[in-house]
Amino acid sequence: MIKTKDTASSKLFIGIDVHKRSWKIHTATDLFNGSSITTPPNAFALQKYIDKHYKGYQIHCCYESGCCGFSHHRLFESFGWNSLVVNPADVHRPAKAQFQKTDKIDARLLCKELKDGRLKGIHVPDVEREQLRCLFRRRNDLAKEQRKIKTQVKMQLLYLGIEIPKALDRPHWSHKFRNWLKDLSFDYKTMDYCFQTRLEAYDFVDKQVQSVSVKLRAYCRKHYKKDYYLLRSVPGVGPIVACGIICELGDLRRFKSFKQLASYVGLIPSVHQSGGHLRTAGLTPRANQLMRSYWVEATWQALRFDPVMQVYYRSHQGKDLKRILVKVARKLLSRIHAIIKTETPYQIGVIK
Repeated sequence: MIKTKDTASSKLFIGIDVHKRSWKIHTATDLFNGSSITTPPNAFALQKYIDKHYKGYQIHCCYESGCCGFSHHRLFESFGWNSLVVNPADVHRPAKAQFQKTDKIDARLLCKELKDGRLKGIHVPDVEREQLRCLFRRRNDLAKEQRKIKTQVKMQLLYLGIEIPKALDRPHWSHKFRNWLKDLSFDYKTMDYCFQTRLEAYDFVDKQVQSVSVKLRAYCRKHYKKDYYLLRSVPGVGPIVACGIICELGDLRRFKSFKQLASYVGLIPSVHQSGGHLRTAGLTPRANQLMRSYWVEATWQALRFDPVMQVYYRSHQGKDLKRILVKVARKLLSRIHAIIKTETPYQIGVIK
C-alpha cells in the first residue's frame, strides 16, 4: 500500500481590530471558523497565543491603518507571518454591519475578507521614509498654527478698531509689518501684554517653521539628491513641494502607471452611473488630501512660469475654472511622473 503524506501546511487567518488599550482578534483556518478573543495591545502577546494554540500553521493577518501606524506590521513580518495593513474603506461591510458595529464584528469582517482573498494591503514605507514623512507633516502642522496666529492677530486689530496700512496689509508678513505691530501701544498695559504674547507666539512658531524647513530641504538634497533636483526642474515645484512629493508619495517609480499615481493623489473624478445616466460629482474624496492641496498650489505657480501649461490652460477656456485647474494639475502630475521614470530634467518649451 502506498503511504501518502500531507505536505500542505494549514493556514490560519487573523483579523485584528487594533486599539490603544486592547486588541480584539478573530481567527479562522482554511477549514473552519475560529473564535474571537481579546489580547493586550502587543504583537508579542499575540505571538505567544498563536504559538500555544496554532503551532505549525502558516499565519496570515491584517489590521486597518490608523493611529497604530506600521510598527505592528513590521513585527508580524519579523515573526515570519504574512501581514497586511488595509484601508478601512476597502473592507466590505454588509448592510446590517453598518448599524451594528463592534470591535468583535470588525475583527470578524477583517478575518473573513482576508480568508476570501478580497483584501489588498496599502503601501507600507520603510522606517526611514516614514519618519521623514513625520518631519514633513510636522512642518505642515506648524504652518497651520502660524496661519492661525496671523488670523488671530488681524482679528484682534479689527476688534480694537485699528486699521492696518494698505502698504503693509499683505498675506506674507514683511519685516516692516512685523515691526509696525511691535511698535503698537494701547491705552492700558493689559492690552499691551495681551498683544505682546500673541506676537511672541508668532515669532516662536515662525522660527520653528524655518528651522524644520531648513532641516527638511537639507535632508532631501543629501539623501534623495537625484529625485529632488529632477522635481525642482519643473516650474511650479518649489523646495517644499519637492520635499512633500519625496516624503508623502515616496519613490514615484513604484507606481505602475500614471492612472495609479493620479488615483493615489486624488486627481480623478467621483462618478456614479445608473442605466444610461453617468454623473460626475467632483474629485474623489479618497485621496492624499495633503498632497492634493500642495498640488493645486504648484499648478497655479506652473501656470505663471511654464508657457506649455499656459497654452494648455487657454485651450480649455470657457469651461468651468475648477475643471480646467484639475486638468492642468493632472498634466503637471503626468510630466513629473515621466521625468522621474526617465530621469530626464524638465525642459520648458512652447507648443507649436
